[in-house]
Amino acid sequence: MADDYYKLLGVEKSASSAEIKKAYRKLAMKYHPDHAKGDKAAEEKFKKISEAYAVLSDAEKRKQYDTYGSADFQQRFSQEDIFRNFDFGDIFREFGFGGRGASTGDGGFRFTFGGGSPFGGGSPFGGRRAQQAAPKGSDLVYEMPLTLQEVLNGANKTVSFQHQGRSENINVKIPKGMITGKKLRLAGKGEPSPYGGPAGDLYIKSLMVDDPLFSVEDHDLIINHEIKLTQAILGTQISVPTLDGKQMSLKIPPGTRHKTKMRLAGMGLPHMKGESRGDLYVMVLVPTPHHLTPEQERLITQLAQAGL
Repeated sequence: MADDYYKLLGVEKSASSAEIKKAYRKLAMKYHPDHAKGDKAAEEKFKKISEAYAVLSDAEKRKQYDTYGSADFQQRFSQEDIFRNFDFGDIFREFGFGGRGASTGDGGFRFTFGGGSPFGGGSPFGGRRAQQAAPKGSDLVYEMPLTLQEVLNGANKTVSFQHQGRSENINVKIPKGMITGKKLRLAGKGEPSPYGGPAGDLYIKSLMVDDPLFSVEDHDLIINHEIKLTQAILGTQISVPTLDGKQMSLKIPPGTRHKTKMRLAGMGLPHMKGESRGDLYVMVLVPTPHHLTPEQERLITQLAQAGL
């Protein structure tokens, strides 16, 4: 199991740079070979806390560590990556260990603060180095506004964005069914890697714009349709527009209540994979009249007297 750098130093993940430095100084004083002569366990502990401090004291490396997590970070980054641009000489002189080197005294272990590694040999920890490729750069996300018609039929869109300090235009084919939240991946169009690895990816993320007629729930469409009170009581036939531009006939049964939802199967938005589609739901609205003509009031009174 990979070591948790925060736990090694005994700090919270939210710890400030000053808190991390203070925690490392305390542990370094305890486990440094000049203080724990001949103690192999202390020697190993010192190596681990030094690695943790090299990462957490560097803002960019700490960001990568927090992004990938302990195990993935230590697979992606070699020891040379971890200690690159880190001057242990300055750190240990500040902590009072002095000089450019320190020895256990018996010749069994020596720190040489130079060449980017505190443990000699150009690579920390006795020459051990990870063999994994350098990590890729950060991914970018571009929100693409799409109309319902574009989600229904697909579209060709041009994406304009800043990439590696310059403006870049990319033509993107939007497939059918790309509802809000769905993503397309454009490999290598993200941020360059700070460690010499491949660039990250660019993700085109769909954001459907509001439609004046239809509302959306996942792949289903909803349309409101008002009918009269008498039509709700007696039943009626209505014509419903669809996103395809068609008119569908829908039978409203007698006694239909306000906000009843009626389903037209397969008339919603398509799925990105396969030929299936969501459904179209007709929300039947039966508004109550606020003002009646004298004739309407007379007829309603008669209905009330008849027990309706």
